[in-house]
Amino acid sequence: MTLEELQEEIQPADQNVIRLSKERWMKVGKPLFSLGKLEQQITRIAGIKRIACYEIKKKALVVMCADNGVVAEGVTQTGQEVTAIVAENFSRHETSACLMAEVAGVDIYPVDIGMITDVKNVTRKNEKTAYGTKNFVKEPAMTREQLWQAIETGIRIAGEKKQEGYDILLTGEMGIGNTTTSSAVASVLLNRDPAVMTGKGAGLDDDGLKRKIHVIEDAIGRYNLRQSDVLTVMASVGGYDIAGLCGLCIGGALYHIPVVLDGFISGVAALCAVRLIPAVADYLIPSHVSKEPAAHYVLDELGLSPLITCDMCLGEGSGAVAVIPLLEMGLKVYGDMGTFEDIKVEQYKVL
Repeated sequence: MTLEELQEEIQPADQNVIRLSKERWMKVGKPLFSLGKLEQQITRIAGIKRIACYEIKKKALVVMCADNGVVAEGVTQTGQEVTAIVAENFSRHETSACLMAEVAGVDIYPVDIGMITDVKNVTRKNEKTAYGTKNFVKEPAMTREQLWQAIETGIRIAGEKKQEGYDILLTGEMGIGNTTTSSAVASVLLNRDPAVMTGKGAGLDDDGLKRKIHVIEDAIGRYNLRQSDVLTVMASVGGYDIAGLCGLCIGGALYHIPVVLDGFISGVAALCAVRLIPAVADYLIPSHVSKEPAAHYVLDELGLSPLITCDMCLGEGSGAVAVIPLLEMGLKVYGDMGTFEDIKVEQYKVL
């Protein structure tokens, strides 16, 4: 589908179902609004699914793995080979997010959308856009055609997971250098100074941070990104993981599946999706707020408030996985707890 077709096809969440869900919460035999944000998100998911009573049984964490050419500028502590190592560990269920997912009952689906090497049990030809992006200090990270291919891959994967019976999608990523690309994209889309929007990522020292900020500032000026559309910004300084997650968010909206955002990178991808198709915002569920300095700006722009604040900045989808048990507990109360009438208590009123 073209962008224009997607914009026409994707509609906001069902407000009538949201109203019915709110009415259900008012009848549940507990103090009104006492589960706070959990109630809000359970209701939002009802509107996404277009049914007031629902279950969340099958959960999939989609981890977009990609390499970024800008690593050549010394903006990271580690080299690109780490991306493939961690991606392979995903296939062996040996990453932090994998171990957390075992507790939360979440299935892991790693995607090689743009790593510089192929990884057995991860790389699939129909999902790989290219062998890493270009170094955006020297040339745009990717072409518009490559960008749209990666977005379409994310949309397609969302549709496949819907067909496989998944009730909710979680966003994850792995890619050395992707806090640089995300900070660059966020700086432009939120019209903020890169010095405010850029952090140390996975362990840069002060000199490395200065270099990272300079690289971003230089690229924004060189490509005149302050005056550019979203797709141009993404193609110029983005990454394939951002593009794939952007597509996953769009796919969630297209197929009526809630999409749980992880941290900074997936938040930037979601922001791109919403800028392309505003109705996508209704389908996004927050998890936590990353320690990356721009993370809270991105969530604010999306109109989302984090469910948990743990100072996490691990990535991989770990924050999205961590919030699943909370959502399930909220849903359990919503679906199974007796009403005021059932427990023979006078119904609370809003005063």
